[in-house]
Amino acid sequence: MGSVSKVYFTKTITPEQVVKMYDTLGKELVGKVAVKVHSGEDGNQNYLKPEFWKPMVEHVNGTVVECNTAYEGERNSTDKHKKLIKKHGWNDFFVVDLMDAEGPDVELDIPNPSHLKCDIVGKNLLCYDSMLVLSHFKGHPMGGYGGALKQLSIGCASTAGKVNIHSAGKYVRAEDQGIVWDDLPPQDAFLESMAEAASAVVNHFNGKMVFINVMKNLSVDCDCCAIAEDPCMKDVGILISTDPVAIDRACLDLIYKSDDPGKDHFLERVKTRNGEHTVDRAAQLGFGVKEYELISID
Repeated sequence: MGSVSKVYFTKTITPEQVVKMYDTLGKELVGKVAVKVHSGEDGNQNYLKPEFWKPMVEHVNGTVVECNTAYEGERNSTDKHKKLIKKHGWNDFFVVDLMDAEGPDVELDIPNPSHLKCDIVGKNLLCYDSMLVLSHFKGHPMGGYGGALKQLSIGCASTAGKVNIHSAGKYVRAEDQGIVWDDLPPQDAFLESMAEAASAVVNHFNGKMVFINVMKNLSVDCDCCAIAEDPCMKDVGILISTDPVAIDRACLDLIYKSDDPGKDHFLERVKTRNGEHTVDRAAQLGFGVKEYELISID
């Protein structure tokens, strides 16, 4: 990883522009490509729909991948999640691999952890040679914001893995999930655990990754919220990089530099959760850098 990473940016938000940005980056994903998306909780109005991602997924001949959740809703079991994936139209365009649909989960090593003994992911993650991480950049009720680092950590974790991250390693079994929400660790321990889990996935794919963040439908709430606030800011654009730390830092900086009157509400969510600490810890772990060159594309 160099001292400064390249992050490409465009204000144009269309499915075709996503593909153009990928080609501009010039990083070809090889072999069997996993395309990580957020399938959207039932009732959520802000998640990016399968029609938006279709040209990009087809461009890399990828397989859409998702994982079950660890909270109440329509995505916390394989049967319910598969039904919702179909309801949201993902199966109309793609074969979708729910990576932890069946056990056993697998454990990924974490270099230099402070909280987690390992990162727990669905066994099907091991079926892929490279990964395209498609993130809807927005706020998050617990993490402050959601971008590439959240997709790598909570997004790629199995149900047990999500429990592991949210509890900062205290609980690792899926059956413990009901306890976690009443016995949360200090906030920074959770954020640091997200960074640790993200590092495990990045190390697993060993450079064979591309990250796309779309700053659209900028709500303070995540796509995992069934009842989410409407967007508080106008759309900003699309960013792409091979560095998950730099791309998230660049998105946050674009919010700070915005003259949109809704940015204060968005940043309140980030700051009250100390969300930028995840970026700082990820940089300390060495799988990305906070320094970047922002390259604008028409």
